[in-house]
Amino acid sequence: MINKKVLGVAIAAASLMSVAQAEVKIGFLGGFTGPIESLTPPIFEGAKVAIAQVNVQGGILDGDILTMPSADTTCVDASAASNGADRLINSDGVIAIVGGLCSGATIAAANNVAVPAGVPMVSPASTSPALTGLDDNDLVFRTAPSDAYQGEMLAKLLASKGIDEIAITYVNNDYGKGFADALEANFKGTVTANEAHEDGKADYRAELGSLASTGTQTLVVLAYADGSGQTILRQAYEAGDFTTFVGGDGMVGQALVDAVGADVLDGMIATKPGIPDVPGLDAFEQAMTSLALDPKAVFAAQSYDAAFLLALAIEENGSASVDGLSAALRKVSSAPGVVILPGEWEKAKKAIADGKDINYEGASGNHEFDANGDVPGLIVEMTVMNGSFVEKGVLK
Repeated sequence: MINKKVLGVAIAAASLMSVAQAEVKIGFLGGFTGPIESLTPPIFEGAKVAIAQVNVQGGILDGDILTMPSADTTCVDASAASNGADRLINSDGVIAIVGGLCSGATIAAANNVAVPAGVPMVSPASTSPALTGLDDNDLVFRTAPSDAYQGEMLAKLLASKGIDEIAITYVNNDYGKGFADALEANFKGTVTANEAHEDGKADYRAELGSLASTGTQTLVVLAYADGSGQTILRQAYEAGDFTTFVGGDGMVGQALVDAVGADVLDGMIATKPGIPDVPGLDAFEQAMTSLALDPKAVFAAQSYDAAFLLALAIEENGSASVDGLSAALRKVSSAPGVVILPGEWEKAKKAIADGKDINYEGASGNHEFDANGDVPGLIVEMTVMNGSFVEKGVLK
């Protein structure tokens, strides 16, 4: 087990590494400001734990230091996402990116910068079905399942609760539309409204009035905890037009409950990608809790896996070059091979040096990427109880 003090020092001192040691850089592209700003820090921490483990177990390639410069997408600004990716690649010199987080940001950064530059991206949180068909030269991957599946599972969850009529409001971007369309396609009851809204407004009373005019008592909000989703829930409660609130993964955050009110949201249900009971889960949880980090934070495990997978791919590729890196990523994530669990960097490094194939089985799944860079996954039920979102179980 990695000593928690050593690992903590490695994270805190990453920027102070000796200049005599060469650096290999993996970028992190996330929504540090904007509608998921409260969700982003633990996702970033998950990736940084993976980077620190590499560095305390011998470094990457010939003992080089692995570092992780970051850039902000704001989540909702395609220009900011593209500019952030451009800085990471062309100024900071990263050869791979963990991110983006919001689907539209990932798509913009990939199309405008990363794919033309030949730089692989592994998103831990972009769940829009639009990523599946992206013309990306096999450079865009994700460690979270598509919302095509989450929409199906949310529909099943609603049915299990006896809810047969819903109104949907979704943030008008790739994430919101893809999720809403998947939910409507799979819901066996009646969808009385499925309407887009724009993020960043102060007043959604007109949109809520349109939704409430249907008479539906269950409002599904597919948006972000620090953005429109928060405002819509607050104003919906004030108007008193709905009795039940439902959300997706973008709404699952303590900041939402704190801002809107635990009493207001008590009993709210939601879904998010879950973490299967895989061999690597314990090692990840121990590493996170030893640093007082939450291993159950939304997409933290997926972010850890994205960073560790990219480090393994660089080691397998044998150079700090983008050439061949996506093929190496597929190789280290696929069976057969020596099984590598979270934190087992020394073991992986030795196996690769000995010419053996490796197969990373991660904290959030085994990550056998399909032809589109997608992974299977599982979705869990969340509900607000006693002032917090609580995981209730896996949906099947």
